[in-house]
Amino acid sequence: MSIFNAGRFSLAEDQKTYIMGILNVTPDSFSDGGKFFSVKNALMQTEKMINDGADIIDVGAVSTRPFSDAVSPQEEWGRLEKVLFEIRRNFSVPVSVDTFSPYTAIRCLDAGVDIINDVSGVFSSEMAEIIKKYDCGWIMMHGGVGLRRAEEETVYEKGIIKDVNDFFSDMKEKAVSFGISSERLCFDPGFGFSKNTAQNTELLKNFDKLQTDGCALLCGLSRKRFIGEITETADASDRDAGTLAADIIASIKGADIVRVHNVAIHKKAFSIFDEAF
Repeated sequence: MSIFNAGRFSLAEDQKTYIMGILNVTPDSFSDGGKFFSVKNALMQTEKMINDGADIIDVGAVSTRPFSDAVSPQEEWGRLEKVLFEIRRNFSVPVSVDTFSPYTAIRCLDAGVDIINDVSGVFSSEMAEIIKKYDCGWIMMHGGVGLRRAEEETVYEKGIIKDVNDFFSDMKEKAVSFGISSERLCFDPGFGFSKNTAQNTELLKNFDKLQTDGCALLCGLSRKRFIGEITETADASDRDAGTLAADIIASIKGADIVRVHNVAIHKKAFSIFDEAF
């Protein structure tokens, strides 16, 4: 990574592996749906993750698990509004919002959010204009919910690595053509999105072959189903050991940011990793 300019913050080159803590203010997310749905619980979890070592807080109000219920942008914003206000009022960390709605993105950025974590999997001129106007960070994910809903449907004729690299290259070219600095861009290969276990495993094994052309690279492996299949853990909350192992592999192979549920174990592990590797 060169520099990822994320709103008010700049994540500097090669200093560390940045930890993005996941805050789901949803009733139905696959791992922790309902636990942090109230403003009080969301703030308590935010404080815990920051104390545990989170560098970024990523807030999501719509579940992106396969076949989850659709939520209108208005309802999504209704879930986010008070939580974001309180986070910005009480804490000073980069705040990201996990959304693919331009309606939601505008309101979140007006509320002081630093990063739009766009899980659509497609390039939106409307979203690009918003990113340009607010000069925020933009995470762009391969295989997102704007394309497909099921993990097993997709065949990558030229291979998963080629498809992801082509996506990264195409998204960067289009974003830069809108006048968005490449330092505002971060790419996510989209583990678990439009990918089965074999494809996810191949992606992790060849993570060092991903090409971001100097932009930041995010890895979102936390508690994904394929980790559960490999480690034979059906309960998502029991997948933290497998997640940590996979995240360390990804970091060795070039990940700049890891997006996780369990911040504490990652902070402890990466304090050693960043010091010694």
